[in-house]
Amino acid sequence: MALFKKERKYFALHTHGVETPSPEAAEVLTPSIPEGLYHKCRHCEKLVLREDLEKNLKICPKCGGYERMGAWERIDMILDPSTFREINDRIVGKNPLDFPDYEKKIEQVQKHSGLTEAMVTGYGRIDGVKVAVGVMDPNFIMGSMGSAVGEKAASLVEFATFYKLPLILFSASGGARMQEGIMSLMQMTKVSYALKKHHEEGLLYISVPTDPTTGGVTASFAMLGDFIIAEPKTLIGFAGRRVIEGTIKKKLPEDFQSAEFLLQKGFLDAVVKREELRKYLGRILRIHEGGVV
Repeated sequence: MALFKKERKYFALHTHGVETPSPEAAEVLTPSIPEGLYHKCRHCEKLVLREDLEKNLKICPKCGGYERMGAWERIDMILDPSTFREINDRIVGKNPLDFPDYEKKIEQVQKHSGLTEAMVTGYGRIDGVKVAVGVMDPNFIMGSMGSAVGEKAASLVEFATFYKLPLILFSASGGARMQEGIMSLMQMTKVSYALKKHHEEGLLYISVPTDPTTGGVTASFAMLGDFIIAEPKTLIGFAGRRVIEGTIKKKLPEDFQSAEFLLQKGFLDAVVKREELRKYLGRILRIHEGGVV
């Protein structure tokens, strides 16, 4: 009689004599990874610790690729700590064309993103210089420009004009919001006209198109800056690559619509690394106000 009995609670004998985990064992042995601990880089497709990514300004530590930033992440990165004050946060889009389920979609995105609309506007300081700032968020219907976004942008420009402030707009957009049709397209004119008044007052406007900036936003305020600055490899364009190639029946360059391509063609003033962007913007602001560089 055996003195000891082997407990096989966690393993079952395979028919070929190889021990394999039973269903109960598999559940015990499978490592548990907390949700959201890792992030898959959209450039190299490798997993990186989300904590490491956040500490590194959302720059992949493995390939150096830039992940997209939300509006509040951008504000925290660029503005002096505790200086930003939000304005026009209660401006919310409606459904002017009675587009099916549009209100429901807006409510879902608001709950998921924590934003009321695809742009955050306000004022604060960069390197001590007071500035009006608007930041589009790609997490809110891909930063698409509806009537609320246009109203927030135009109101911010008017605010900057009234208080004689320099202005910085960070754009990130898939273009005009299709659910609002012509109402969305009208925002291009409204914001551009407000910028004209701002310019006539001799005030500085810096545009920073971020990845991606396309469609009606590119065709309006994103390309109207006194300075137009972008991060490396930012996608900036109007129509999509395949649409253009299908129209002109030609193959476009590999770097077409990248920040580097636009800089070469004279559409941008500078391509600045993300970790250097705050310092670069602060220098422009100080020069403009006649301060020490």
